[in-house]
Amino acid sequence: MPPRLSYSRRVPPTNLTFREPLQTAVRHALAHIENLNALPVAATASLDTLRARLARPLTDEGAPPEQVVEDLVRDSTGGIVASAGGRFYSWVIGGTVPAALAADWLTSAWDQNAGLYSAAPAAALVEEVAGEWLKELLGIPAGASFAFVTGCQMAHVTCLAAARHAVLEHRGWDVEARGLSGAPAVRLLASRERHGSVKRAVRLLGMGSDHLIDLDTDDGGRLDPLALEQAFAADPDAPTIVVLQAGELNTGIFDSFEQLIPIAKRHRAWVHVDGAFGLWANASPRFRHLCAGVDAADSWATDGHKWLNVPYDCGYAFVADPNAHRAAMSYQASYWVFQGAAREQIDWNPEFSRRARGFATYAAIRQLGRSGIAGIVERCCDNARALTLGIGRLPGAEVLWEPVINQGLVRFLDPSGQDHHRRTDAVLAAILAGGDAFFGGVTWQGKRAMRISLCNWMTSEADVERVIQAVAQAMGK
Repeated sequence: MPPRLSYSRRVPPTNLTFREPLQTAVRHALAHIENLNALPVAATASLDTLRARLARPLTDEGAPPEQVVEDLVRDSTGGIVASAGGRFYSWVIGGTVPAALAADWLTSAWDQNAGLYSAAPAAALVEEVAGEWLKELLGIPAGASFAFVTGCQMAHVTCLAAARHAVLEHRGWDVEARGLSGAPAVRLLASRERHGSVKRAVRLLGMGSDHLIDLDTDDGGRLDPLALEQAFAADPDAPTIVVLQAGELNTGIFDSFEQLIPIAKRHRAWVHVDGAFGLWANASPRFRHLCAGVDAADSWATDGHKWLNVPYDCGYAFVADPNAHRAAMSYQASYWVFQGAAREQIDWNPEFSRRARGFATYAAIRQLGRSGIAGIVERCCDNARALTLGIGRLPGAEVLWEPVINQGLVRFLDPSGQDHHRRTDAVLAAILAGGDAFFGGVTWQGKRAMRISLCNWMTSEADVERVIQAVAQAMGK
């Protein structure tokens, strides 16, 4: 008797093979999105429960694809965080606008390798157009080059690779050919409030975290211009990259670009801006003043999956000197087919094979337009302020940081006055257990606090009121 064939070998592949599993996925996706207001925001299933459901033995035989989808949805129940909805405030995680989600589904169906124009012509053109739109929205110089990457982490890697090339080329060192062994050590100057992704990028690029020097901030949490001047004076000849922030992780504070960038330029340093979410303030007439002078930098990193509200994963890198950018990234092989007039994505990105992220970005910008994007930024900032101050007015709560944009900090006071840290964590745990909201904790200036990060286009005034009531209830437990 011949051996039984697997499911995938028994069924001849046809176009219709996709219909039932995709329809199953659509049904479950819509059910999830349409019920976000009723779902608990935090996960409700334990690690052990999820592992018991999902850690199935690897089988010899396959399964019908629609059954696989049904099983995946059932077994993941309770393990999906409702961060796509309007009541998630723990980290700076956006939702997804409808056109971007639909475009992302098409991206998967089209299955394009967006590394070269010849492999995905429409993907290349859409990315080219969307990149130009992004520069307009974010106040980036029109001549800057750009890359669509997985997120701000890889945007830092891309931009700092270009920076490394430029500052070492100025010293007569070809880092792409000769590597870092024997090269002049590159110094990186940043605020001590910088994000950890900058340090990871420095490590990945081989520049060494010991060469990342954290400088003092002023009373407002901004990089102190005097500290920057003193760092240059201590070693005026070192090839230097200065990293500035547009939107600090806990407070949303912006460094003073108008003061700091001229200092760095006077010392022939490269200036990179970490604008993971804060750079989007430039898209808003109300908040644009926070980014004053940022266009004079040399590179900028930001995310699409934050304030533009496109699906994960999507980040953007911009470089004022396209030659440095291309020198750090570009590669060619004889088996590739190049289209001379086209923009080849591999010249600007760290990846060979890559998802066509441009489709979702293009769709989101087309759906929203300039005013729609500004509206998201402004509503999120207004809601973050209302949420922070509303919670702060509850008896036993204290505002530690009033939002500059979309980041606030509150803590909860122990009635005995003895352990505010423990009280804050206890209230946080009660809020998560209640399911009405998801906040995260942080230790800030020696105080345990609850972070309020808001960048989801779906958050409404009704969500804010609902969550304030939920926090009040959690404080009573």
